[in-house]
Amino acid sequence: MADEQEQKDSSTDISRRDFVTLSVTAAAGLAVGTGTPSEAAVAVVEENVTIKTPDGMCDAAFIHPTTGAHPAVLIWPDAFGLRPVMREIGKRIAGEGYSVLVPNPFYRLAKAPVFDDPSKFNFANQADMAKLQPLMGSINAPGAAERDATAFIAWLDTQRQVDKAKKIGTQGYCMGGPLVVKTAATVPARVGAGASFHGGGLVTDMPTSPHLLAPKIKARMYFGVAANDDMRQPDAKVKLKDAFAAAKVTAEVEVYGSNHGWCVRDMPLAEGKPIYNMPDAEKAWGKLVTLYKGALQS
Repeated sequence: MADEQEQKDSSTDISRRDFVTLSVTAAAGLAVGTGTPSEAAVAVVEENVTIKTPDGMCDAAFIHPTTGAHPAVLIWPDAFGLRPVMREIGKRIAGEGYSVLVPNPFYRLAKAPVFDDPSKFNFANQADMAKLQPLMGSINAPGAAERDATAFIAWLDTQRQVDKAKKIGTQGYCMGGPLVVKTAATVPARVGAGASFHGGGLVTDMPTSPHLLAPKIKARMYFGVAANDDMRQPDAKVKLKDAFAAAKVTAEVEVYGSNHGWCVRDMPLAEGKPIYNMPDAEKAWGKLVTLYKGALQS
């Protein structure tokens, strides 16, 4: 385990307190759809960091290859926040050659992990929902995600492990899907790729609907839509496609056969059946890797 470190960048007023929690590890992840180690995987280091934002101090995981500078990736977790599964996702994409930040989106209210075992969460239980709703409200408050995105990307750009000549990627799950869109619209000069997997609330009837941000975005976008979300709102995919086409922003919208949450391994059961679907999760991972290689590595 590495020694404790402290770094500050006075020019950006963004502070960092690092503690290496995982020394050198093989990149967590399998080759897309094969179940064999990825040939692209490299050794990565995971650190716990603290980032100063306009709203406070955010705890986060910073995961990067052991050597060199690489394109940055910002991962927005789902409603269960920063926890081991999200760190695994971060390590896996870092193993593809990226310097990855996975923040605690609920830092305004609590340190991560907020949920020790999301697989036991019951959406029909009022006590469980009473814990979840304020947390989601804190990051979804007007301007919160935009302030965070600006601070996180500014912090990434101060790190020696980040290649600032390359564009930044951002990916999000469930609640994180709209945060990806907001990030791409808030820092368009830096964000070159954005991917939403089973994102919720991407298209609403409100003037603040994320899909209306398309004209502000310069990134290549990918939207993986859950089957049950599409059933509930079949016109959403059309509105997404039309909004980005009108803005002349490259975007792919794809409906999967799996239900909301299919990419995340620790999702609770739905009607007694697993939500996580490995084949579709691997398909989605392949889309993500291809998106990032085309938009961030060139």
